[in-house]
Amino acid sequence: MNSSDITLVDRVLAGDRRALARAISVVEDESGSELVRALSSGTGHAYRIGVTGSPGAGKSTLVDKMITELRTAGKTVGIIAIDPSSAFTGGAVLGDRVRMQVHAEDIGVFIRSMATRGYLGGLTRTTDEVALVMDAAGFDVVLIETVGVGQDEVDVVRTADVVVVTLAPQLGDDVQALKAGIMEIGDVFVVNKSDLDGADRAKASVEAMLALQSFSEDEWCPPVLLSVATSGHGVRELLETIDRFRGQSVKHTSPHRRFHYKVRLREILGRRFSEYIEKDLLEPNELDNMLHRIETRDLNLYSAADEIMERALRTERKS
Repeated sequence: MNSSDITLVDRVLAGDRRALARAISVVEDESGSELVRALSSGTGHAYRIGVTGSPGAGKSTLVDKMITELRTAGKTVGIIAIDPSSAFTGGAVLGDRVRMQVHAEDIGVFIRSMATRGYLGGLTRTTDEVALVMDAAGFDVVLIETVGVGQDEVDVVRTADVVVVTLAPQLGDDVQALKAGIMEIGDVFVVNKSDLDGADRAKASVEAMLALQSFSEDEWCPPVLLSVATSGHGVRELLETIDRFRGQSVKHTSPHRRFHYKVRLREILGRRFSEYIEKDLLEPNELDNMLHRIETRDLNLYSAADEIMERALRTERKS
């Protein structure tokens, strides 16, 4: 790591907002592994709240009101707002940042919009690293709002300490579809826009689905809350519920955090091993030749993987 990187690390750890923005840009370019490693020792303070749910459920408005409540309580807040990618530039469509503009001048708030860049699951490939950088910068809470992609939007469980699933009334079919996806990862469910007809029915539907799951006496049973984000109704109760969940997770190992570490370790190992194979193990153009053989049916994917693994193990034994 060069001297400029060391300076950047020190500035991020000191809470410098310009340094934070620059560090996130480095991480987003997927060239910040050394930076993240250097910042890791300064992390572990921030609590990550993931807010997910179907499009139109009011996630952004809910997050906006959560920021207001958290700031009233004296908490500093970092926000990662995942937006759809522009079809022309690949960058984020900055809808969430526009909606949260009221907080833009608040020194205790830092908002970063990130484009999915074609990455599925509701997040981006570097969301976890960006959350870590915000943690190192000293934020008390990191709010992660996923892009609305429906029932496959489950990657947030890998990054957040608590997952809030946002629903809206009059989405009965969507509620049923959730059984196959994000129903399984929610720690707190919020039926937003509860001033509309059908809110009580939606709440009852989710509670009925949860009742089909078996929870032990000391296990967290996800509550279903009602909110009207436009007015802030129910937001304080939501944050109080999150605090209760956090307290219970302190007593019992958080399944999210352990799952998160497991998945992230596998991802890092996979990425490092792939880099080793392409840069150090295979000869120049050998991978392209192997891919050509696969295309012409002279080699299959499994045999190619076995061949690479055997060579990697032989090389390791010799060393």
